[in-house]
Amino acid sequence: MNSKRYDKVAVGGTFDKFHDGHKKLLSTAFEIGNQIEIGVTSDEFGGLKGDIDSCKVRMSNLKSFFSDKSNFVVVPLEDPYGTTIYDERIEAIVVSEETEPTAVEINEIRVSKGMKPLDIVVVSFVLAYDGTPISSTRIRRGEINQNGKFIQ
Repeated sequence: MNSKRYDKVAVGGTFDKFHDGHKKLLSTAFEIGNQIEIGVTSDEFGGLKGDIDSCKVRMSNLKSFFSDKSNFVVVPLEDPYGTTIYDERIEAIVVSEETEPTAVEINEIRVSKGMKPLDIVVVSFVLAYDGTPISSTRIRRGEINQNGKFIQ
């Protein structure tokens, strides 16, 4: 685990069917950052994934989960990059193994603009009962619950 502390950390995602994988990703951001910016895919952008809860519901779920914290802001994402490609105060980005390539793209864009690249902190998948990653897609299909347990 990265033991470095950052003033501002970004993390983003769809965060539909809020599950243990999301919790691990976000908890990591809070462990390493003083200020956390959580980007949530907008209805238009997130809708590309299919039948998901509205952006308003997903943002509300995040705010409820972190109701004991005040060092974060939840913002809508209209594209894969959000504020990371122009906010120079962001020092690190927390991503899953699946979204690490987007973080690499973000750094390429930042460097092309003369900005400092972000430290990329990759969080491993949380596995379900069957050894495969917990995902919102699997939850929507009724295969598993938010904790990765089999649904009978």
